[in-house]
Amino acid sequence: MILIFANGDLPTTKWIVPYLAQAEVVIAADGGLRHLQTLNHRPDILIGDLDSIPADILPELEAAGVTIISYPRAKDETDLELALIYAAQAFSGPLLIFGASGGRLDQLLANVFLLAHPALTGREVTLLTAYQKTWLVRDQMTVTGRVGDRISLLPVGGPVEIERTAGLQWPLADDWLTLGPARGLSNVMTANEAIIEVRQGTLLCVYTAAEWER
Repeated sequence: MILIFANGDLPTTKWIVPYLAQAEVVIAADGGLRHLQTLNHRPDILIGDLDSIPADILPELEAAGVTIISYPRAKDETDLELALIYAAQAFSGPLLIFGASGGRLDQLLANVFLLAHPALTGREVTLLTAYQKTWLVRDQMTVTGRVGDRISLLPVGGPVEIERTAGLQWPLADDWLTLGPARGLSNVMTANEAIIEVRQGTLLCVYTAAEWER
């Protein structure tokens, strides 16, 4: 798996340690480096315009063998976008994104919409927080969790035709979810696996562990 750290909020980081132990590659998208510093873990790659990185740190990272890929500040892509495109081109395997939430709403939405980036078509890409995971579903997905965990299904880019769901308290079959109404929000897992099958369209699937109550 390829781990990518963005410069958003990560109130706690201990839960990330098991992912680091399994990582093939760890990438810091500019200021996402700070989360790896908290974890006392160097990235393999640092990418972005580097406007959030103190200049005196760069020589230390280079000396430690970190690959640094620098872009100008005047660019069309965000640092996270650059990191995702690079990772998709350079590596196989799932892409896991940490630190993509928090702060400005426009940045959060842009980070979520990156899941639909053309460069990531056909790739397994997941946004993670301590208690949530977010993916796109275009055909079929099995979500592993526990009874009582929540799954929200939100249409992206237009109506979505659901072939069926299983393992959820409020099942959907031969049904549509449309952009606007919140009908797909906060379904509850009744088994340790939930199945979502999409006949047409794209769903944003958000899994939330039951212990995160708010």
